[in-house]
Amino acid sequence: MPIPVRPKVPVSVSFKSPVPVPEDWQNTYVSIRGANGQGEEIPLTGIQNSAWPTIVLQPGPQGLDLPPFELHADNSPNLDGSMYRGTRASARQVMLPVFVYGIDRKTLKEFKRKLANALNPKAGYCVLTFIEQDGVVRRLQCYYAGGMEGNESTGGAGFTWVSYGLQLTAMDPWFYGDLEVAANWSFGTAQPFLKNPFFPVTLSSGTAATDTISVSNPGDIEAWPVWTFTGPLKSFQLTGPDGSKFGIPEQAGGADALQAGRTLTVDTRPGYKTVLDDKGVNYFPLMNPAPSLWSLPPGVSTVKTSLVSGSGTPTVNVKLTPRYATY
Repeated sequence: MPIPVRPKVPVSVSFKSPVPVPEDWQNTYVSIRGANGQGEEIPLTGIQNSAWPTIVLQPGPQGLDLPPFELHADNSPNLDGSMYRGTRASARQVMLPVFVYGIDRKTLKEFKRKLANALNPKAGYCVLTFIEQDGVVRRLQCYYAGGMEGNESTGGAGFTWVSYGLQLTAMDPWFYGDLEVAANWSFGTAQPFLKNPFFPVTLSSGTAATDTISVSNPGDIEAWPVWTFTGPLKSFQLTGPDGSKFGIPEQAGGADALQAGRTLTVDTRPGYKTVLDDKGVNYFPLMNPAPSLWSLPPGVSTVKTSLVSGSGTPTVNVKLTPRYATY
């Protein structure tokens, strides 16, 4: 027969770590703005007056944290399971339950028309804005997909009120902030570098040479930088953290690839992928074979630089917009 054993319970327990005290935190401010973000801002929370009509975000929004992902894999006829190949984030589906009410039937009808015009995807995308108590702003671009068709059944609408479950699709599933981080690098002259903590890049000063720089992406996922070079430059090459590289080799006869006073912008962002100077001339044919306009992963990365300046002081500017997984 087994003998039951009771656990020994100490008479007194002393906690060495202090008991955490929750911080007082106000509700998140949420608003929506149509016409590609240029229309009138319609607050969904934070009602501060008795203006009628009004719209209130109800409990139960969906789709505001991680977006859905597609997993790509290969199957083998002789092995169990699959071989993982890659992942991509899909378009984000968002649902916002809202309640609209007016002081009378007329104000309700006028507001419904205003809301419908703001959501109309033929006028462009909507911008959802989220602002926390600490002032951090996150924005998400969405297209209206459905939910405002109307339901006049009991519990769905009344004479001066109506409820909707707005369905939005974010083709770009990532949130963006209001801060665009940037930094500047001058060759040939020693000068103090920008020290603002919001700037992501720390670059050493000195003459043009082969060197490495540390780049910090404060976002949650990879960001696509925009590089701007100011001549004179005979050649340059930038190598990303994964070994991908792009640049322009030395030209025949030793001429400057980028003349003094001219600027060249290498835009690595998806949907752009351009290499243009300040006059709109396409420099892509001058680049090294099979260039890769690489992105920067989250966190601190090392970028290798190889630049040969002409007779002058060239500069390099980099800027990027961090992207975030949630608001």
